[in-house]
Amino acid sequence: MNFANRYTVVFFLAFGLLGGCKSSEEALYSAVHSNHSVSIGKLPRLAEVVEAGPLNASEGAYPDDASKVFRQELAYHMAEPEDTLQYGYAKLIITEATVTRTGRALQAFQMATLMTPSLLGLPLEWYRTEVKAEVQIINSKGEVLGSYVGRGRSNVRVAMYSGYSQTSAPRIADVQGLRLALDQIRPQLDTAALGLRKQLLAAGPAEEIINTATSKN
Repeated sequence: MNFANRYTVVFFLAFGLLGGCKSSEEALYSAVHSNHSVSIGKLPRLAEVVEAGPLNASEGAYPDDASKVFRQELAYHMAEPEDTLQYGYAKLIITEATVTRTGRALQAFQMATLMTPSLLGLPLEWYRTEVKAEVQIINSKGEVLGSYVGRGRSNVRVAMYSGYSQTSAPRIADVQGLRLALDQIRPQLDTAALGLRKQLLAAGPAEEIINTATSKN
């Protein structure tokens, strides 16, 4: 194989890694829905407020990813869906989001071997996102009733067949890191849910305050 043909093959194999591999949408969906909350039905309906902060500065997450994940967390796992009034809001604050890439040194070897290891299913590299998140439960008077912190660390590999593409892996890593942080927060909310419910109901509904708080973010 001459020089030109050799790098033509490398180009098309690399292009396959950039756009192919496992379904990213399926991975994002399962990242949100894979774990059921122990707190389901224990809290009254809450509006979500999100301060994504450093997660929005990463190369992977879309601007609305944090809001979508947190909104589904509330809808499916925490708040009672039949409630029409909002008794306060749950505020998600992402305080840390650190992204690392490992295995990039393997790429030179992959290129030198015409991406043969990748065709055999070996990973090209890994994306890892460590997220620290805080959830505050706030009543209609603007009082913070509880604050809960969790950390999550994702591990997403770029590989054909058994991994994700280089274009989708950063986003999946960010979303899964947030999902894992919320997984740590959920049992804390479960422990405090009954007490929080009483305090939220006692303060009454406050849709005007919720709408004002949401519009500021």
